[in-house]
Amino acid sequence: MARYRSSFVTTAGSSTLPAASLYAAAAVAPKLREIWVTNTTATAVDLKIVRVTTTGTQGAAQTAAKDDPDTVAASASPRTTHTVGPTLSDEIGRISVGAAIGAGAITPFGDMGVRIPVGTGNGIAIVPTGTGQALDVTFVWDE
Repeated sequence: MARYRSSFVTTAGSSTLPAASLYAAAAVAPKLREIWVTNTTATAVDLKIVRVTTTGTQGAAQTAAKDDPDTVAASASPRTTHTVGPTLSDEIGRISVGAAIGAGAITPFGDMGVRIPVGTGNGIAIVPTGTGQALDVTFVWDE
C-alpha cells in the first residue's frame, strides 16, 4: 500500500460548503490516515470532519505527492473549497483551531485509517460548523 499527501490553502467554506475534501476513485478506496489543519487568520474556527456521498461542485483538484517516489500516481482526488454543497453524511470528528495565525491541529485516524468507499462521489470533507476561515490543510492517505 502506498502513502500520499496533499497540502493546500482553502477559502472559507461554510456549514454546507466543505473547505476541503478528499474523494475516492472509481476503482480505488483510499484510507485516510491524518488530517492537518492550520489557521491562516487570527479568528478561531470550529470544523467537523464528515463523510460525503455526492460531489456537489468541487473546488480545484490538488496535487498528490507520493511518499515513495517510485510508486504509482495517486487515484484519490484532494479538492479545495466547494461552490455547491455535496450531501453531508456521518460526522467522524471535530477540530477546533485557535484564534492565531499558525494555530492548528493534527487528527490521526489510528492504525486502520478511515476507509473511503469506492466511487467518485464518496469522500471525506472538512466543514466549518459556523463561520469558516481560510485554512492550510494536509490530507495523508494510503491506497
